[in-house]
Amino acid sequence: MTEHRSNILEELLTYREGKTLEFKRDLSSPKPLLKTLVAFANTAGGRLFVGIGDDRSIVGVENPLDEEERLCSLIADSIAPRLVPNVELLTVEGKTLLLIEVFVSGTRPHWLKSEGAESGVYVRLGSTSRQADAALIGELRRSVDGVAFDEMPMPDLSLKDLDMEAARQLFPGLNRPGEQALRTLKLVTPYQGHLVPTKGAVLLFGKERMQHFSDAWVQCGRFVGTDKAEIFDHVDVHEHLPTAVDHIMLFLKKHAMRGADFTEVRRKDVWSIPLLLLREAVINALVHADYSQRGAPIRLAFFDDRIEIESPGILLPGMTVADMRQGVSKIRNHVIARVFRELNLIEQWGSGVPRIFREAEEQGLPEPQIIEVGMRLRVVVHLAEAIRPVQVTEQVTEQVTEQVTEQVTEQVTEQVTEQVTEQVTRFLECLKQGPLSTREAMERLALQHRPTFSANYLLPALNAGLVEMTQPESPRSPTQKYRLIAPAYRSGRAPLEPKG
Repeated sequence: MTEHRSNILEELLTYREGKTLEFKRDLSSPKPLLKTLVAFANTAGGRLFVGIGDDRSIVGVENPLDEEERLCSLIADSIAPRLVPNVELLTVEGKTLLLIEVFVSGTRPHWLKSEGAESGVYVRLGSTSRQADAALIGELRRSVDGVAFDEMPMPDLSLKDLDMEAARQLFPGLNRPGEQALRTLKLVTPYQGHLVPTKGAVLLFGKERMQHFSDAWVQCGRFVGTDKAEIFDHVDVHEHLPTAVDHIMLFLKKHAMRGADFTEVRRKDVWSIPLLLLREAVINALVHADYSQRGAPIRLAFFDDRIEIESPGILLPGMTVADMRQGVSKIRNHVIARVFRELNLIEQWGSGVPRIFREAEEQGLPEPQIIEVGMRLRVVVHLAEAIRPVQVTEQVTEQVTEQVTEQVTEQVTEQVTEQVTEQVTRFLECLKQGPLSTREAMERLALQHRPTFSANYLLPALNAGLVEMTQPESPRSPTQKYRLIAPAYRSGRAPLEPKG
């Protein structure tokens, strides 16, 4: 073995086993080794060394030529489709090792013949090889064919199943006659001679999204301490994905006052958590979640010392956490990513994760963690110092809500269109007579679809700092109402002028 290869091996021996690296003492138990090779081929490739003990000592392989032949026969007889890894004999400290190097396969998914194509598929999660379920097997096949899940048609649905009013609010071009804008955004696709919504369109703007994708929502919780033993507050976010971002950020800001010094709530540095960093992590979760998975929604858990954002789906084949940190980008959901990009929620492909780490470094925070847990991806953002959840008074809550809306307004002002202005103005006119509940406001506006009211009327008004909750400490209270707070209205002037 060359000196260069020897140095590489010495370096590898200092690493822990992980997604692309594993050590085996011998071939006495071949099945775990074969599972690892299948998992490497299906996930991100990897290297497996035979002849290294659990303590990283070099024990070598007896009869290496015979063992090499036996290994190649095992791989050929046990794995389908055919897998041809690179197998080498290496000599280190007078002992011979076997190196099996596997690359990401273009014929995935591979499986163990003894377990079959449905049960014998494995993927690599950390240092373990995990059995893939039907949804993940489907994604492995789609990734080879270059087909995104959210580009697939939903043939039983039509445009009537989409909240086009919400979509037009975000994309004024959809108001023009014709179907080109819908095609450009891939919200519709041809199917048997006519246009039908894509899965991405339903995920983004479906009127009955939960009926088709039961886990396409976000569960937010504020916990006491550093585990989930006691929950302090929670909210479930079911809004359309583009507008869900601000709802999630409002939940974070609600619990992000700096300590208990509430006299400082008007200060710009009142927040005790890294908001820009967290916004990137939230958007990344919404855009890259594997919505084909079933079992649990996207989850945001706010602990005293950290915030965890967890989404369904492992990294796409060929991707590692190191790749993500360097800005390598593979888009799982092409339709959702395109819409978020057009709305300037994503700056440029692959920039989100590097920005998360850069923001943490600039703010002197511990390095964030990206971990594959089960069949999910978790981003852990550590806080500079522990903060305890605090029950605040109504007066302080109103001050914090005002500060929240001021900052959100700065982020969304550029996205407010003439159509939004007209809708918000109608909502504000209704509130001139006094506070209204959601049901009362919808009746005044002659609306029947609650998500449309939330996306087109309520959320823009909240974001613009023109409306506030009467019970901000209990956002989901059945007696919740909304009232005007805009100084312009108090002085009798219209707060929003139609754009010329």
